[in-house]
Amino acid sequence: MHNTLVEARALMKDIREALDPNVAVDVAVCTPFTLLYPMGREIDKTDIKVGAQNVHFEPKGAFTGELSASMLKAAGCSYVIVGHSERRHVFGEPGEWLRRKVVASLEAGLSVIYCVGETLEQRDASETMRVVESQIDECLDKGLDASRITVAYEPVWAIGTGRTATPGQAQEVHAFIRGRLKGMFGASAAEAMRIQYGGSVKPGNAGSLLSCPDVDGALVGGACLVAEDFVSIIEAAAAAKADCPA
Repeated sequence: MHNTLVEARALMKDIREALDPNVAVDVAVCTPFTLLYPMGREIDKTDIKVGAQNVHFEPKGAFTGELSASMLKAAGCSYVIVGHSERRHVFGEPGEWLRRKVVASLEAGLSVIYCVGETLEQRDASETMRVVESQIDECLDKGLDASRITVAYEPVWAIGTGRTATPGQAQEVHAFIRGRLKGMFGASAAEAMRIQYGGSVKPGNAGSLLSCPDVDGALVGGACLVAEDFVSIIEAAAAAKADCPA
């Protein structure tokens, strides 16, 4: 929940000016609802896409304060985040809702960034893999279009805390997720799916995280509010891709 329209336009101007237009990385900004349409127009002449931070699963109805997937699509969205830890743990959204959001978003033509991750208590209890597997299984299945699903691993204990999973910790969970997706969608589809890391990603740690073989990108939080930091992370992703083109 950051930035007015004036602030967002200034930030996007700084990002556009600092970012090499030929950088070989897919970039999207997921803005508050109020900024979706104007930001879509702001970056219309760039390769940057626009996404939403949340969606409602019903196509229409008496759901005051909510937006449907078709509304987001009409506003210019290409992506939508589903199941962010704050939606799960702050707003109490259950897995049933998240599953319906994934399906509704895909049916509307949006690509989904589906978030999974454990709390500190669950990690300390050695429950990370059980929690992540459960979150994947409750919302994804082989009947969905895997080509439009990105899974984002965001350990809850690393979001906004300044703590970050080590590259080894991130790779371990990402490899587990990849294996679960192979069992669900098949090997070739799972290898093509992107698994992002999210949780206090910063210019100083982006390179080491993105160099892990199963870390395909970053779900960036606070660092995206500073153009220089966000561009540095994008450049780190481009460098990691160049080192591991497969």
